[in-house]
Amino acid sequence: MPEPTQPASAIKKETTSARLERAVAELRSTDTIRTRARSLLARARCGASAWFTVNDLLLDEAAAAVVAVTRGRYPDLKIPYHSRWRHFEAGGMDRKTLLDTALASTEPAERARTQIDLALVSVLLDAGAGADWAYTEASSGQIITRSEGLGVASFHAFMAGLFSGDPAQPLRADAKGLQAITVQRLAQAFQVGPGNPLVGLEGRAALLRRLGQALQEQPARFGAQARPGGLFDTLTAGQQDAPSVAAHDVLALLLAGLSSIWPAQNAINGIALGDCWRHPAVAGEGLTQGWMPFHKLSQWLTYSLLEPLEWAGVTVTGLDALTGLPEYRNGGLLLDAGVLQLKDVELATRSYCAGDPLIVEWRALTVALLDELAPLVRTQLGLSAEQMPLACVLEGGTWAAGRVLAQRLRGGLPPLRIESDGTVF
Repeated sequence: MPEPTQPASAIKKETTSARLERAVAELRSTDTIRTRARSLLARARCGASAWFTVNDLLLDEAAAAVVAVTRGRYPDLKIPYHSRWRHFEAGGMDRKTLLDTALASTEPAERARTQIDLALVSVLLDAGAGADWAYTEASSGQIITRSEGLGVASFHAFMAGLFSGDPAQPLRADAKGLQAITVQRLAQAFQVGPGNPLVGLEGRAALLRRLGQALQEQPARFGAQARPGGLFDTLTAGQQDAPSVAAHDVLALLLAGLSSIWPAQNAINGIALGDCWRHPAVAGEGLTQGWMPFHKLSQWLTYSLLEPLEWAGVTVTGLDALTGLPEYRNGGLLLDAGVLQLKDVELATRSYCAGDPLIVEWRALTVALLDELAPLVRTQLGLSAEQMPLACVLEGGTWAAGRVLAQRLRGGLPPLRIESDGTVF
């Protein structure tokens, strides 16, 4: 007796579902980010960009600027990863010691879960603060601004139990605590007021609440406690001795697990893509046509989770599968060093949104050029790719050199103005 066949409608539905799954997977891959970014760079080099020209003769000078800053910051060339943990060291303070002391009697896996709780929440609060916000640290009296200030503020908020739903266990972030975050509670923790405005405050609070919801809905990824730290168990499951994790697997887990927390304007058939934007010159097949992915905050988060994994004895492989971070310091370095040039200087006087094609292209060119800049920096420093992976080039590095040039040229302001909602930059 012949087997019954599926109705044509069912076959079509399955095919559509598989096609959607493949498209989303492609747009979550760093290979796709690099391929499409390099294509836009090649296009700009041919003069086809509406906004930018590329001066390759200045790449070596840009690398020299990065090298000079790197030697000043790390004279011994022992450069750590570019991660949120560096911001917890702002002002020469080793704040991690405070956390380590509080966790002194905790076993390594739980310590890693707590560190992941802290890093993940802190990174999600790391979008640009704006030029008018600062955090005054009570214990040291230091006044700290921008990313470092956000990092220190979030560190102290974590230590005070702001993100925990269990008063008996303040040193954690969990679904209950995050879903209880209000604009008012976050404003108090970050010292926001009429004279100290923080860009995107409402967006940050909403992002944390969506994170809490995502943790609650995915126990298979985040554990029964619904904590970011549950990722440690998911990543190391089944590895009793010498656990190992690929960096891109960490990113893939974050992109899948956190997809629902991002603003929904960038989506395919209801699946949120996050930091992925339309650009008319981006080629692609099927549903991916015209989409330029970046996943900057998720990659920054991945970089920031690598150290907690390594501190717990997990070997991280494939670090350079991740891309450079397309944010305004790295992109600003390339503009301020003259590697990228605006075709019309008036473009620098306008304000933009993250989805504007000019900004999408600027970020794509930044990703591609960071890949070209990195080997030039290593050559000038006499280091190999193994000794100085891209995560260390960024830290040494490109973002710091971008900040130095921005300070020199515009008092610290980026070369292009982007209206932030507190979730991308």
